[in-house]
Amino acid sequence: MNAANHTVLTTFFIIKGISDVPTLQVPIFLLVLFIYLITIGGNMTILLLVCADPQLHTPMYFFLCNLSILDISSSTVTLHKTLVSFLSGDKTVSVLSCLAQMFIFTSLVCNELLILTAMSYDRYVAICNPLRYSTVMNRGVCSTLAFVCWVLGFVESLPHVVLISRFTCYKSNEINHFFCDIVPLVKLSCNDTSLSDFLMFICGLFLSTFPFVLTFIPYIFIIRTIVSISSTVGKHKAFYTCSSHLTVVILLYLTLVCQYLRPVSTDTLESNKLFSLFNTAAVPMLNPLIYSLKNKDVKSALNRRWVRTTI
Repeated sequence: MNAANHTVLTTFFIIKGISDVPTLQVPIFLLVLFIYLITIGGNMTILLLVCADPQLHTPMYFFLCNLSILDISSSTVTLHKTLVSFLSGDKTVSVLSCLAQMFIFTSLVCNELLILTAMSYDRYVAICNPLRYSTVMNRGVCSTLAFVCWVLGFVESLPHVVLISRFTCYKSNEINHFFCDIVPLVKLSCNDTSLSDFLMFICGLFLSTFPFVLTFIPYIFIIRTIVSISSTVGKHKAFYTCSSHLTVVILLYLTLVCQYLRPVSTDTLESNKLFSLFNTAAVPMLNPLIYSLKNKDVKSALNRRWVRTTI
């Protein structure tokens, strides 16, 4: 494309959305609204339940609350534009708002990976060193781990936003996505994006290996400990304590691998939208369901709350 055809960066972008087929607009809106409400309801239930039930005031549920906050935030920051634009018909977003959305979403994804890593360490201590669990995973350690995860997530995302904010022109001001994400904006730019591409590669490699390794190394020791347990009941109980977390970890990493680590020949903006939709809508919706359906403590707490409200 010639420089004359480049669109000089002005003050707004147009978010194309999930689909531009007119007949699909209402079904997509209803589906996104349903998923969003389930996500908010499920994660808010986890938050309120953990706060209200003293038996859930443990490190595991402290990190689960952090995960619920991240799920609520990531769904809200990405899906709200789809819902609002359908009702208002306005698909425009200012440059500043676009950069802010991109920064917040990227930070939340990084935060979630790191929080899951902290939860993996918590499960390791609970299973491999249960007698010292309350001492090792005390309130100070849990708060410090959560604080570091949140700070690192936001710090890691900042360079991307700084580089993209320096782009001066784009091939079009229409973003082929349903929110402002890094990949569509970089592909849309007519500036030299080599530095941004390199940064995305380095950060993507770091985020796909460092948290992954730190998350699954404890499971090597966890599996070894479970195998060494003599009784079948003991093995089942030990595996049960980490099954929900392991399910969420596998689900999230599979989604991210499909979204960011696919072959270049299959890497299109349309397929990116589908994987992004699953990552920003389905995964946050499934997380509280996984933890509630597979967790006896959560189900018991729900029963206690239900009995108290009906008496």
